[in-house]
Amino acid sequence: MEWLLLLVGLAGLFLGGEALVRGAVGIALRLSMPPLLIGLTVVGFGTSMPELLVSLDAALRGAPDIALGNVVGSNIANILLIIGLSALVRPIRIEGATLRRDAAAMVAAAAVLVAPFWTGALGRLAGLGLMAGLGLYLAAAFRAPAEAIAAPAVPPAPLWRGLLWVAAGLAGLILGARLLVDGAVGLARGFGLSEAFIGLTIVAVGTSLPELATSLVAALRRQSGIAIGNVLGSNIFNVLGILGATALIAPIPVADRFLTFDLPVMVAVSVLFAALLLARPAIGRPAGAALLGAYALYVWAAQG
Repeated sequence: MEWLLLLVGLAGLFLGGEALVRGAVGIALRLSMPPLLIGLTVVGFGTSMPELLVSLDAALRGAPDIALGNVVGSNIANILLIIGLSALVRPIRIEGATLRRDAAAMVAAAAVLVAPFWTGALGRLAGLGLMAGLGLYLAAAFRAPAEAIAAPAVPPAPLWRGLLWVAAGLAGLILGARLLVDGAVGLARGFGLSEAFIGLTIVAVGTSLPELATSLVAALRRQSGIAIGNVLGSNIFNVLGILGATALIAPIPVADRFLTFDLPVMVAVSVLFAALLLARPAIGRPAGAALLGAYALYVWAAQG
């Protein structure tokens, strides 16, 4: 039964996220919003809605390890799994001055979690600080519009159609988040696995399905900037926006394993990704295979 809940929840998150992004972008284009604003707010927020709803639902229902594991695991999977798979599909060319700013912001967002994790809880004050950091990042992006990640071109649709897609997407996300958390908690208890491990792996990969689909399609279409920018933006928003908003609503206790193992892995992986972006002209298939191998090693080690 738990597997069925998990699978239905994953399907709900994927389909709901796709519907929400499609509707939100359609509304934004119909209202003549600038492409930069669409990319940084509508698309960025829409593809991170699965992480937000799952983490918030888990925190409110007394499953803090899933709430934290979802974000930390998603950021690790975004780099090792999604970039690794994308590079195997087609080598990813690295270009664009914006990468320096966004790579630095991604590393800073990961590192800033050390202090609140050290205290043993992610409280409302820390949540407020993370949200403020997101505001500063968006402000910096707006000051350099030429370097911003462009939103995908979507033909404008009637406003009512966009609103319908948004409503359907939100319904799918809410239902999917609830079923996914139910299934994940049940599996963790049934198989004797920790909720943290389930959150860091199954739940994290499930909520990263929109990013996975976006990066793979971008790689196939030789749109390297979208493949890379999708991961950078998602990782920044996951930490500053998702954890920030969750902590503001429901403070999250932090288990020791996140401070001693999972967060250091996330920081190290973020630094590695930033180094690859700044030092290499492309992320080729050998590097992609190495990233996938590192992800398999992390999943194995995370069971301990």
